[in-house]
Amino acid sequence: MRRGIITAIRGLGFLVALTVLTAVTQVGGVILLAAWGIACLWRPRGKRGYATAGLFAALYTAASLWVVPPLATLGGRQALPCGLIEDNSVGPRSLFFCALNRHYATPTVGAALTALADDMARSYPGIQVAYLDASFPFFDGFRMLPHLTHDDGRKVDLAFFYVDGEGRPSAMISPSPIGYWGYEQPRLGDPTPCSGDGQRWLARWDLNWLQTLLPERTLHAEATAAMIRWFAGPGSQYGVQGLILEPHLQKRLGVEGSRVRFYGCGTARHDDHIDVSIWP
Repeated sequence: MRRGIITAIRGLGFLVALTVLTAVTQVGGVILLAAWGIACLWRPRGKRGYATAGLFAALYTAASLWVVPPLATLGGRQALPCGLIEDNSVGPRSLFFCALNRHYATPTVGAALTALADDMARSYPGIQVAYLDASFPFFDGFRMLPHLTHDDGRKVDLAFFYVDGEGRPSAMISPSPIGYWGYEQPRLGDPTPCSGDGQRWLARWDLNWLQTLLPERTLHAEATAAMIRWFAGPGSQYGVQGLILEPHLQKRLGVEGSRVRFYGCGTARHDDHIDVSIWP
């Protein structure tokens, strides 16, 4: 009886791990199944769980580096630069995004980010554009949780620029180490369409407890506004369809316009990053 319960718990744990890895990385679930299958054939006495974990780590790393990128290109997506080259002008806010294979996009998106970085560097030498989530490597329609979109390779989230110790703009020092959830709070008199009605929005996380734990950073409004305006101007040639930004930041940065939109109160806040949609 006891052995049966333990077996059931282990089986449930494996199914949970399979589900989570698939939801978070897309390819992790398949690789976990492969690791488990190899461990079953190998059958180390009493250590199958450890063997599966070790094999998964090795296979996932190898697949992410050498197998997934070339296969993704067959479906029209490419890996965005992971910032491992020192002079790379585009990189992730955190290697977390590359490690979880959430850094894939269409070649047009990659070209747009490179052009943006080149343009920004003319005014701010040495600046780096930092992306957050883009898309998974395979299959349109495979949603990247917790996003409602990011399922087609044509969307990418970008970090704001903040003032570094020398007064220059940097996208690598946002309040949150992964770029998300360190919000720019509305100021007195700013538009706040999602407050004051007594309604709690399921997908709109304020995370007030987290804000008190994050370091204070000063938004580099000029550089952030310049990045947004680039998408509405020169970026149009890359098929930019729109940007999502909270109304209070649209007003503060002076970027209100047809391409900058508010996605509504039923989605995550967009005053910690901008969401860009690019359709070739």
